Amino acid sequence: METLASGFGIVEAPRVDAAGNVYFSDVQAGGVHRLAPDGSLSTVVPKRRGVGGLVLHADGGVVVSGRDVVHVRDGVTRLLLALDGVVGFNDLTTDAAGRVYVGSLRTSAFETGPRVPGELWRIDGEGRALEVYGGVEFANGVGFSPDGTTLYQSNYSAGVVLAHDVAADGTARNRRVFACVPRGEPDGLALDEAGGVWVALGTGAALVRFTPGGEVDRVIEVPAAFVASLCFGGPDRRDLYVATAGALLRTRAEVPGLIAPSVRV
Repeated sequence: METLASGFGIVEAPRVDAAGNVYFSDVQAGGVHRLAPDGSLSTVVPKRRGVGGLVLHADGGVVVSGRDVVHVRDGVTRLLLALDGVVGFNDLTTDAAGRVYVGSLRTSAFETGPRVPGELWRIDGEGRALEVYGGVEFANGVGFSPDGTTLYQSNYSAGVVLAHDVAADGTARNRRVFACVPRGEPDGLALDEAGGVWVALGTGAALVRFTPGGEVDRVIEVPAAFVASLCFGGPDRRDLYVATAGALLRTRAEVPGLIAPSVRV
């Protein structure tokens, strides 16, 4: 694996734009950063802590999680969602319509012991959101199957990846355990065009690819103490960006990955 940037706390929420810029957050030290193809680094959202999810907006800027969900463009922040009783929002993704799906946390990510379950929310506009489902103790990585009919989400503290059927109206039903991680904890996830589900394994210091049937296809060791998230990018969508404790890494995948659609709310 190639090291692209280092010297951070916990790198999270990587996304790549069409120009090859890589956006990522530092959960501990704060800030959302952009790594250009020439290796130069800039900060696009200063100081913001707890950003576990990031997606690019169709009108420019980024949509990020944290204590709330906001759209930040050219230094201007637009609030999309804040909820009473929620201590923060974590991983997020988008559907084909550009709506945001984000997991809520009702217990701090850094607390141990019993957790108050959170929910998955769909954001349809500023302050307009639908609870897709509840009962997720530690909401983490979330993503759609290639045909958009299955929604996957990591439940970090339970050690499982959940799957749900998605209806035409964007609601989800028929919860089931898609897979149990072979080690560590399921953190961020991404899907490839063959329906494979790639999951970061937290303290397991690796990535795992599950087949569409939920079987372990391969485990890729990562030279880091903690592996938080991942995403696909590059002209052929086979560049695999890996967010870890301390650094942003890159390797290659055999199957092209899926890219989250831009936000349109």
